[in-house]
Amino acid sequence: MTRKFKLLLAQCLVFLLGACAAIDVNLPSITDSPTNERMQGKIIWHDLLTNDPAASKKFYGELFGWKFESVGDSSGMSTDNAYTLIRHNGELIGGMIDTKILNNRSDISQWIVVMSVEDVDEATRKFVANGGSVLTAPTDLQRRGRMSVLQDPAGALLALLETKDGDPADREPEIGGFLWNELWTIDVAGATDFYSKAIGFESADVNTDSDSSSHSHYRLLKIGDKPRAGILANPLDGLDPVWVSYLRVTSPAAITARVASLGGRVIVEARPRALGGEVAFIAGPSEAGIALQTWPLDRKQEAD
Repeated sequence: MTRKFKLLLAQCLVFLLGACAAIDVNLPSITDSPTNERMQGKIIWHDLLTNDPAASKKFYGELFGWKFESVGDSSGMSTDNAYTLIRHNGELIGGMIDTKILNNRSDISQWIVVMSVEDVDEATRKFVANGGSVLTAPTDLQRRGRMSVLQDPAGALLALLETKDGDPADREPEIGGFLWNELWTIDVAGATDFYSKAIGFESADVNTDSDSSSHSHYRLLKIGDKPRAGILANPLDGLDPVWVSYLRVTSPAAITARVASLGGRVIVEARPRALGGEVAFIAGPSEAGIALQTWPLDRKQEAD
């Protein structure tokens, strides 16, 4: 990810949140069944930045059965597609932002993870104190809560959200829904230390094979005994540090076989994963990458 790309992406996120605050946009809660509980460190929402909302709707709708609801008219934003809600089997799972609101031809498409925090102002302060940077300062979004957009010391982007009504309850991920989230980075130890200090994660390693070397472990980030995310040494050449989201599927190969015909691209073909199960990595029509994973995994895992 180039510096220009990061600046454009930040500009889009700043524009969205700034516009929401300026024109009194009331973005809906991220769940129809609020828990009145915030689950520190849990990825609770996913926003797709795309320069082609229509193609993205067709792509994800046909592959995973997602449905889409525009909030443009009711919110007062400039176009119907400025912000779109994504539902899967009736449940809210994410949003979609039309990057053309910037009137910019550059492709800045990406999935952005949104992490829950108890106090977004305090969490943002800790991000900065430990080497991260603020792209959008904490902003009130009425029913949604209070959000900031940040960059960790290695350059990975994410948003922090202090929900107004509480986070979605933990539950078994559905087929076609979000399953897991990982930070792909060049410095696993450094990222672990940063997120431990900034968010309060504890870490644990999971063996991926019988070899006891450090390269045979997968890093988990946990709050208490609950795994909330993973950290992986960047598996793709030329990819800058990034938060990657996984969708639960029954057959990655069956999905990848349809990707090209729907305007997407297969980046990593379906294959077994050291952790267990099968995985693939694809990009939608706007080149935003997302991973596919079978679940449950077909091998036993033991945390150290």
